[in-house]
Amino acid sequence: MTEIKDEGQLSGHLTPRRIVEILDKYIIGQHDAKKSVAIALRNRLRRQMVAEDLRDEIMPNNIIMIGPTGVGKTEIARRLARLADAPFVKVEASKFTEVGYVGRDVESMIRDLTDQAVNMVRSEKSEEVQAAAAVMAEERLLDILLPSVPASNVDVEESGEGAEVSADDELNRKSREKMLERLRSGRMDDRKIEMDVSSDGQGGMMQVFGPLGQMEELGGMMQDLMSGLPKKRKKRRVTIAEARKILEMEEVQKLIDMDAVVKEALRKVEQSGIVFIDEIDKVAAPSTGAGQKGPDVSREGVQRDLLPIVEGSTVATKHGMVKTDHVLFIASGAFHVAKPSDLIPELQGRFPIRVELKSLTEDDFFRILTEPENALIKQYRALMATEGLELEFGEDAIREIARTAAEVNETVENIGARRLHTIMTNLLEELMFTVPEELGDGVVKITRETVEEKLGRLAGDRDLSRYIL
Repeated sequence: MTEIKDEGQLSGHLTPRRIVEILDKYIIGQHDAKKSVAIALRNRLRRQMVAEDLRDEIMPNNIIMIGPTGVGKTEIARRLARLADAPFVKVEASKFTEVGYVGRDVESMIRDLTDQAVNMVRSEKSEEVQAAAAVMAEERLLDILLPSVPASNVDVEESGEGAEVSADDELNRKSREKMLERLRSGRMDDRKIEMDVSSDGQGGMMQVFGPLGQMEELGGMMQDLMSGLPKKRKKRRVTIAEARKILEMEEVQKLIDMDAVVKEALRKVEQSGIVFIDEIDKVAAPSTGAGQKGPDVSREGVQRDLLPIVEGSTVATKHGMVKTDHVLFIASGAFHVAKPSDLIPELQGRFPIRVELKSLTEDDFFRILTEPENALIKQYRALMATEGLELEFGEDAIREIARTAAEVNETVENIGARRLHTIMTNLLEELMFTVPEELGDGVVKITRETVEEKLGRLAGDRDLSRYIL
C-alpha cells in the first residue's frame, strides 16, 4: 500500500456530513444533490490514499443534476469547488458546436480550466513571497529617492582615504534608514516620483483572434509566446504609494518560479479539477415519437465531441498536455422537453449519478431570504449600513416577499430563487435612490404593508409581472 501523506486530509473536517453542513450555510434544501456531491468530493480524497497501482483505475462519479433554473445547481458546484480549493469552470453546452462548424470547440473548457488553475496557484505563490517582495520594493524605492554615489576607482588602502569613505557610507546608511522610516509611516505616499514602468502594447493586436471561434486558442498561444519577449519600458510620474504597488508586483513576478507554478496547476487540474456543464439538456435531441430522434444532427455532434473529454483524453493547452481522466464533470439541465435518456447512451454511461432538485416553495424562499450566510436581506442591510441607514425587515414582510415570489413563479415563469433579486430590487428601488440626500441616518422599517403597497399591483397584474417581476 502507498504511504498516507496526510492522514488529516482523509479523517479531518471534509467528511461528507461536514461538506453538506457547509453547503447548508449557503444553499437551502436540495439535500439529495448536496449528499451526492459530498460523496463525490470525499471519494476524490479517498482515491489519493489508495495504492498507486489501483489509483488510476478509480474513475470519478460524474453527476447530472436535474431541476428547473434557479434552484441551486450552479451554486452547489461552485461552493463545492471553493470548499475543495479546486480549479472550477462553468460552461454552457449550448455554446459548443460540432467540430467543423463555427463556434467554440469542447476542448476549450479544459483550456479554460487550466488557465484558472494557473491563476489560482500563481495567486497562492504570490501570497507566499509577498513579504519578501515588499522588502525588495522598498529597497528599489530607496534607490530612486536616494541614488547612491558611484564608488571611486582609487584603491582605498593606497590612497589613505578609508576613513572618509567609511564616513560617507555611514551617512548614506543613516539617510536610508530615515527615508525608510518615513516611507513606512505613509507620510510620503502622496509625493510623486519619476520611474520606469513596463509598457505592453501587444495585447490589442491579439484581440483580432478572439471572435473567430477556434482561432481564439491560437490567439492565446501567440499572446503567451509574445509575453516572453522583453517588454518596453517608459517613464511615468506616479505617487510613491502607486510606485510601491508597481514595484511589489514586479518583485513578486521575479520571485515566483513559473515552471513550478505550471507544474502544480496541471496536477491540480488533473487530480481535482471540476467542470460544470450547464444546459446539457439543450444538446439532447428529444424523441419525436416511436423512438425517433429529432432532425437536429448538430446536437448529437456536440455530445459525441463531449464524450472523449468526459471519458478521459489528453488535451493540448498553452501550459502543456492535460489528461481529463480524473476531472469531475457535473452536468445540469431542466430537462423540460428532453430527458436524460435522450442523451446518447455512451454519454449517459459517463454520468452514473443522477439527482433531481426540487422546485422552491414559499417556505424555501423565506429561508433563502434569512438563513444563508449571504442571504439577500443581510446583503441589503449591509449596503444601507454604508449610508448610515439601518434597514429592518419584519417577519411578516419577509413572508409576504416570499409569497409574492412563489406566486409570480407559478403564474409567469419559474426562475427559482432569481425571482427574489427582481422583487427585492423593485421593493427597495425608491429607498436606494433617495438615500442619503432625503433620509440620512436613521432606521427604516419594511413592513408587510410596505411590501403590499410596492408589489401588490405588479404581482396581481399578470402582464406587468411578465415584464417587470
